[in-house]
Amino acid sequence: MPARGNAEWQGDLQSGHGRFTAGDSITGEYSFKSRFEDGPGANPEQLIAGAHAACFSMAFANALDEAGSPARSVKTDARVTLRLLDEGPSITSIELTTVGVVPGIEEAKFQAIAAEAKAGCPVSKALASVPEITLEATLES
Repeated sequence: MPARGNAEWQGDLQSGHGRFTAGDSITGEYSFKSRFEDGPGANPEQLIAGAHAACFSMAFANALDEAGSPARSVKTDARVTLRLLDEGPSITSIELTTVGVVPGIEEAKFQAIAAEAKAGCPVSKALASVPEITLEATLES
């Protein structure tokens, strides 16, 4: 089943505004200030961060389960950095920070599975053109 989203922008870049919908229930408003400054509202990079965190958490939990070490929980934060470069605005990095509660797993195995999940999650694959995607994985008891 394809995922759906839509957006509408009204006005010019600096003073215009937009509204987006992702799926059936996620909505938000965005503007130049919410994207490139610290103004109120949402921005596309937040949607990317949420999507990447969700995808990685599911992929990691599945990989742990398949390795015989089911997780009690996997919580992931994603930080997407948008920079204004000479060639225009670009996503230059994504930082994934995850904490897994996984009883009985060794640290080295936990780290190896985390790295595999990062490489294999569909959103990571879709974002392969981002110059730097890092992962900090913490095993919590």
